Amino acid sequence: MKKIISIILAAVMLTAALTLTACTEKETAPEQIRVLTLMGPTGMGMAKLINDSKNTENAVKYEFTVATAPDQVSAQVIKGDFEIAAVPVNLAAVLYNKTEGAVQVAGVNTLGVLYMLETGDTVKSVADLKGKTIYATGQGANPEYTLRYILAKNGIDPDKDVTIEFLSEHAELAAKMASGDVTLGMLPEPNVTSVLLNNKDAHIALDLNKEWKNVSGTDMVMGCIIVNKKFAEEHPSALKKFLEDYKASVDFVNGNVDEASAMIEAAGIIPKAAVAKKALPNCNIVLITGKDMKQPVSDMIKVLFEAEPKSVGGKLPDEAFYYVK
Repeated sequence: MKKIISIILAAVMLTAALTLTACTEKETAPEQIRVLTLMGPTGMGMAKLINDSKNTENAVKYEFTVATAPDQVSAQVIKGDFEIAAVPVNLAAVLYNKTEGAVQVAGVNTLGVLYMLETGDTVKSVADLKGKTIYATGQGANPEYTLRYILAKNGIDPDKDVTIEFLSEHAELAAKMASGDVTLGMLPEPNVTSVLLNNKDAHIALDLNKEWKNVSGTDMVMGCIIVNKKFAEEHPSALKKFLEDYKASVDFVNGNVDEASAMIEAAGIIPKAAVAKKALPNCNIVLITGKDMKQPVSDMIKVLFEAEPKSVGGKLPDEAFYYVK
């Protein structure tokens, strides 16, 4: 009898121990997820999510911050002030290297947003750029390396066959094109739209996103979603839910331009809804996750690395860079 009681007690204790272990290992839901994004196309797909977070009670509270410059994003992500951030793809690689793998890319959220604008009618193809002076922004960043890559792949030496004049601010170049002081320039959205709204002679001569795909065989990737690795490991369900909510927001923004434009202005992502409305179709807002996002991100980073290793943090990220679940 004593032996039977001992066996029963041992079984009860084992069951209790297993139950306790299961409870301690069970994922706990975070009370808040801090999300950081940049102004411009990188943040446009988030507009509905930002709007809904203010107007509904969710089990998990999203706290959004819209930053004005990549430097601001870098400092705060490195400090660990945010669980999730929307950033340029090269900055994701830089942050991965700087933090020794503390962040991962969880999805592509913005494809190409670069366009060649002209107030004349001389540029019909990339070949027509040979011998011309091109005004541009983004020196030492994605836009410069993208332009140089496209030119080189079309047989144009970017150092000898064209003259590239860089201005420091998108708004400055947009103003010069709007006034007619510059007749040929490369700009990202929504600055492209600003020019088109203010200069009736200006038009899109080349969609550089299509030109990129023609020579690379893959989509141009400009923006992505990164996640704090520790957060991703501890709260995979919360991250999955965020990505689902983000995808729903992207679908709404692309399918309901009028409402989305008002939300984009209200969130401070683009100052004017009218500009956001006209720019949205050219901003290529998406959410591509899992295995589907690895190849385009990898291809983009390789091109940037070959052009200037510093642009991606000095070395190519390894496989742990990609959050694939």
